[in-house]
Amino acid sequence: MPVTLKDIAEKLNISITTVSKALKDYPDVSKKTKRLVKETASLLNYKPNSFAVNLRTKESKTIGLIIPEIVHHFFSSVINGIINQAEKKGYLVIILQSNESYELEKKQIDLLLAKRVDGILISLANESTDYSHLNEILNQNVPLVMFDKIAKLVNCSKVIINDRQAAAIATQHLIDIGCKHIAHFRGPLLPQNSIDRFLGYKKTLLDNNLKYDSSLVYISDDMSFENGKTNISKMLSEHEHVDGIFINTDLVAVGAIAELNNRGIKVPEDIAIVGFSNWFMSSVISPKLTTINQPGFDMGKQSFKLLYKEIKASKKNNPLVPKTVVLDTDLIIRETTSSTR
Repeated sequence: MPVTLKDIAEKLNISITTVSKALKDYPDVSKKTKRLVKETASLLNYKPNSFAVNLRTKESKTIGLIIPEIVHHFFSSVINGIINQAEKKGYLVIILQSNESYELEKKQIDLLLAKRVDGILISLANESTDYSHLNEILNQNVPLVMFDKIAKLVNCSKVIINDRQAAAIATQHLIDIGCKHIAHFRGPLLPQNSIDRFLGYKKTLLDNNLKYDSSLVYISDDMSFENGKTNISKMLSEHEHVDGIFINTDLVAVGAIAELNNRGIKVPEDIAIVGFSNWFMSSVISPKLTTINQPGFDMGKQSFKLLYKEIKASKKNNPLVPKTVVLDTDLIIRETTSSTR
């Protein structure tokens, strides 16, 4: 049986109230009594009843985190950033993976609300097009912060990068090194970040008086290594003159490079490539991948900090004013866009 305040009180022949005050360092309890109570608590291996504490403070000290993929390098970095900050504030993080499924995402939100978490962090599944389950979080006055893959129509705080600007920088770099026929391996049609990266690519072509050709845009539904190989094969069979590719995610880019290597097509001499995320693998593949550095760890830290502020405000019944934090990105130039092309 767990040791209680009553057990300590009986051991020292004092009241339960005095024991409770001593453990909380109340000024009306003598130093001698505080010392005796704390020594006895330690001797008996007393642990505070967190459930009772949570009932009094109306806090569970837990938050929910829903991400599309745990094995994804970027999301692993985000998780580390969130946990880094959550531990400092004494919060437990319940991590759930939606597997890009709208139905699973809905069930997970219901679970977290039933667990009475203090707040929820989420990066949307690719399948999520209806946002009623997200609005239900807000209707229950539970703080919600979205990151990376967001829904603009949901009135909550968000932590993002400027995907459109980052894509423009990537595409402009390909143009600056002499590419004139630039393909784009984009993500699925629905996520906002996939849309914005495509729009950044398209606008940059037009701004540089280059023709936009929709047949040069290939969709990577599962954003996998194999998808990169498949898209390269399809592109090479349909277009002979592509000399540059902007690819939505490094894993797809690595698959593309592998297939080009297999076919004896030189990167960057024949086709230059820019990826997105700056995974570890981007710096070890041959040739090393030029990519947009996406700050996953910092995104995790900022997401938790924003959620924490909203949790504290909600406990005081203060109105929550949604805020959007935009993090900086930068282009990491490596061998797949070498200036020797």
